[in-house]
Amino acid sequence: MVLQPKSGPRSPAVGAAVVCGALLLTACGSTGGSRSASTPSAAPSPATTGIACGKAAAVPASGSTAQEFAMKFWIENYMRACPGTRITYEGNGSGAGQTDFLTGRTAFAGSDSALSAAQLDQSKNACSDGGQAVDLPMVGGPIAIGFNLPGVSRLVLDAPTLAKVFDSQITKWNDPAIAKLNPGATLPSTPIRVSHRSDSSGTTDNFTSYLSAAASGAWPHGHDKVWMAKGGQSAKGSSGLAEQVKKTTGGIGYVELSYALARGIPTVSLATGASAPVDASVLTASKAIAGSAVAGSGDDLALKLDYATKAPGAYPIDMVTYEIVCDKGNKAATWSATKAFLTYISGRRGQEDLSFQGYATLPATIVEKVRNRISTLS
Repeated sequence: MVLQPKSGPRSPAVGAAVVCGALLLTACGSTGGSRSASTPSAAPSPATTGIACGKAAAVPASGSTAQEFAMKFWIENYMRACPGTRITYEGNGSGAGQTDFLTGRTAFAGSDSALSAAQLDQSKNACSDGGQAVDLPMVGGPIAIGFNLPGVSRLVLDAPTLAKVFDSQITKWNDPAIAKLNPGATLPSTPIRVSHRSDSSGTTDNFTSYLSAAASGAWPHGHDKVWMAKGGQSAKGSSGLAEQVKKTTGGIGYVELSYALARGIPTVSLATGASAPVDASVLTASKAIAGSAVAGSGDDLALKLDYATKAPGAYPIDMVTYEIVCDKGNKAATWSATKAFLTYISGRRGQEDLSFQGYATLPATIVEKVRNRISTLS
């Protein structure tokens, strides 16, 4: 199932995906009707909103910019149903979000890459009662390769060529390696201007994981949340990187699909070894993510993605955004509201209530594990 917008204007379709160009914050749950002026307004009930509120609290959170649109939407819905609670989410990047949580500054973090073994051990300092952090996959989505090349509307690249482009080994758009993948296209001699994230980013980690897995040794830098290759321009956050590609002739960069489509940036089709190149879309990303499996140990639900998949119609440069909390020993002052919020966003209503596209669905078996896991947290 693909998350479909319930209402509002849509931007043009690219491949099978349609992504709204702006976040539509729509009122949900409450019903109209007359009410006596002397009768006080009752708080919305779970029956009308689908949200069961926790104890009122101020809940700070931070992290992934990839889920920032979804988080804003979820927070508005939750706080409308639970007006005594204030949830703030700062989209400062996955690395910063992880640090904020591990140092006790936030109630939960959003991250596009799971915590490392060292970070899980460090989390024991942030979680009381002998607890440690767990990764809860919440949303998925494609990482698109956006480009700005006037006169070229469709561009096919493969992993080895992308690796050489982003490692500054291929520097002109009419390079023979690119021309071979695009027979019949008129490619200019324009210099390639690579853009990458300046901040610690799960999007970077997932993109470089793809290059490491699928580029047949052409990418020598491994994977990391911090950009390791030399050269290129840098920009902070997904929005900043998308804007930089948009204004740079010859530009190319990696961003979540919704950011590219919101700005009208064309995206690369990937030659994966399947019978036909694959476009970045919600449908093609969902097909690839469906092949993921739980790789975390114990109660951790970190997923292993198959970045080198050659399945027909499966787009391999994908990411899963995790919400990070303690398995036990979460902060007493905020835990009731945090748990209620996580229960809402992982539930059927939260997963279906997104009023824009750009997020791929996770396998039903994984979502069910997340819901069950949240119910046991303390």
